[in-house]
Amino acid sequence: MSTAILTGQPVPGSSLESDLRSLGFDVRLADEAGDAETLLAAVPADQRVAVVDARFVGHLHALRLGLTDPRFAASALPGAVSVQPEARRALIRAVARESSASGGLAVATDNLAERLTAALDADGVAVFRPELGTLVAAVPADPQERNEVRQSVSAVDDEAVRLRSAVKARDGFFTTYCISPYSRYIARWCARRGLTPNQVTTASLITALIAAGCAATGTRAGFVAAGLLLLFSFVLDCTDGQLARYSLQYSTLGAWLDATFDRAKEYAYYAGLALGAARGGDDVWALALGAMILQTCRHVVDFSFNEANHDATANTSPTAALSDKLDSVGWTVWVRRMIVLPIGERWAMIAVLTALTTPRITFYALLVGCAFAATYTTAGRVLRSLTRKARRTDRAAQALADLADNGPLASLVARATRVRLGAPLLVALGGTAVLAVSLFSGVTWAPVAGAVVYTVTSGQALYRPLKGALDWLVPPLFRAAEYLTVLVLAAKADVNGALPAAFGLVAAVAYHHYDTVYRIRGNAGAPPHWLVRAIGGHEGRTLLVTVLAALLTAAQFKVALTALAVAVALLVLVESIRFWVSSGAPAVHDEGEPA
Repeated sequence: MSTAILTGQPVPGSSLESDLRSLGFDVRLADEAGDAETLLAAVPADQRVAVVDARFVGHLHALRLGLTDPRFAASALPGAVSVQPEARRALIRAVARESSASGGLAVATDNLAERLTAALDADGVAVFRPELGTLVAAVPADPQERNEVRQSVSAVDDEAVRLRSAVKARDGFFTTYCISPYSRYIARWCARRGLTPNQVTTASLITALIAAGCAATGTRAGFVAAGLLLLFSFVLDCTDGQLARYSLQYSTLGAWLDATFDRAKEYAYYAGLALGAARGGDDVWALALGAMILQTCRHVVDFSFNEANHDATANTSPTAALSDKLDSVGWTVWVRRMIVLPIGERWAMIAVLTALTTPRITFYALLVGCAFAATYTTAGRVLRSLTRKARRTDRAAQALADLADNGPLASLVARATRVRLGAPLLVALGGTAVLAVSLFSGVTWAPVAGAVVYTVTSGQALYRPLKGALDWLVPPLFRAAEYLTVLVLAAKADVNGALPAAFGLVAAVAYHHYDTVYRIRGNAGAPPHWLVRAIGGHEGRTLLVTVLAALLTAAQFKVALTALAVAVALLVLVESIRFWVSSGAPAVHDEGEPA
C-alpha cells in the first residue's frame, strides 16, 4: 500500500480522495506543514509516498501517470508529487524545511506540493513529469476557475486517452493497423482481470513454442496451425507492452522477459520449420541458421550505431536532415518502416508463407527480405556516419568495445604486441577477410591459421578507443565472422546433426550478445569479465571451433559442437538470470519498433 498525504482542507464534492484510493493509496490528511512532516515520518521506509494538494482537479489517469509509474524515483504533475523509497530522504528534507519555515501556520500547505517539487529539483533529484496531452491536471485558485477546470475534465474521455497511450508511439504498419486496433482492448481486458504483463509475455512465448512444435510436424495442417499460432503469439507480444503502459506495470523482470523472449520465439520457430522440413525430406537447417545469423547481425548493426551516436556531440549530417524531412511526408514514413521488415511485417510474412508454401520458400523469402532490409539500413547509416561531424564520447567507445566481446586471447595480443597495424575497422576487415578465405580454401588446417590471424587482428582492432566515423561496424563484423565460421564448418562436416548443433551454439552465443546489449542500454555495463573469459570471447570461440573441425571426425565434431552449445548456454543463462532478477538490474523498456 502506498500513502498519499492530502494537504489543505478537502473540497466539498471532490472525488480526489476516492481517486487516490482507487490507485492504491492510503489517504492521510494534513492541515499544516507540520502535520505533513509527521505523517511522512510515519510512512514505512519501503513504501511510495505522494503529497497532493487537496484542491487538485484532473483526470484519474493524469494522477496515475504522475504518481504511480514505478520506473521513476520521483515524479510530479501540477499540484502533486510522488517519490519512491530511493528519493524519500530528499522529500523528507524538503518537507522539514517547509515545516520549519512556516512556523506551523496552516497557510503553509498552500501550493506545498509545488514547492516540494521545486525543492527536489534543486536537490538534484530527477523528477519525471509525464506528457499529459489532452489530460487535465490543475490546482484552481477560486471556485470559478475550479468550475472551468471541471468542465475541461468532462470534455475529455480519459479512458480513451489511456487506451490510445497504451500503444507505442512508433510502430510498424502491420502492428499499427492490423494488431493495435484490437490488442489494446485485450490489454484492458487483462488489466481488469488482474493479469500482469509478465503473464501475457509468458503466454506469448508458450504460444510461439507450440507454433514451432506444429511446424515441426511437417504436415500441411501443422504448418497452417503454426502460422495462425505465430500470429496470435505476436498479438500477445503487442498486448504485454500495451498492458504495461495501460496499467503502468513496469518491472525489471518484465523488461528482460520482453527483450529476450522475442528472439527466443522467432529462433525457436526457425528450428521448428527446419525440423518440419526434415520430416518431409528437405534439409533447410543451413537456411534456418543463415536466417538467424542475418537477423542477429542486423540487430547488432542497429545497437552499435545507436550506441555510437546517441550521446555524440555536434551530431548532425545532411543525410539525417534529409531523413527527418522525409519523415514529415506521411506516406514515406510507412514505406520506410515497412521496407526494413520490422518484427510485425516479418512475422506476418513468415506466418502466411508457412501456411501456404514450404519451409524452404519461407526461408528464401526471409533471407531475401532481411538481406535487402539490412543493406538499406546499413548503407543509410554508413552514409550518415561519413557525413556527420560528430565527436563520440568515451562512454560510446566503451559500449562498442563491450559489444565487440573480445576475449582473453585478443586481450593478450593487444597487451603483448607493440606494432599497431592501423585503423580499427580496417584491421578488423583484414582479419575477417583472411578468415573467410581460409574457410573456403579446401585445406584442412587453413581455417585454424585464418582464425589465428583473426584473433591477432581482433586484439589489434581494439587497441585504441572506437571513435572513428565507421568504427561502430566493428562489433557487427565480429558477429558475422564468428557465426558464419560455425555455419560454414558445420555445413562442410556434411554429417546429420551438425547443422542443428551449430544452430544451438549460435543461438546460445547470440543470447549472450543480446544480454550484453540490454545491460549496456540500462547503463549497467557489460557482463562480468569472468563470464567473457569463461566462454572465450568471439575470437576464442572461433579459434576453438576451427581447431575442433580440423582435429575431429565429422561425427565427433557434431558432438563437440553440441557440448560447446550446452556449456555456453548454461553459463550465459545462469549469469543472465542472476543479474536480471537482482534488485539492482536496470529496467530497459523498448518503446520503439525492433527490426
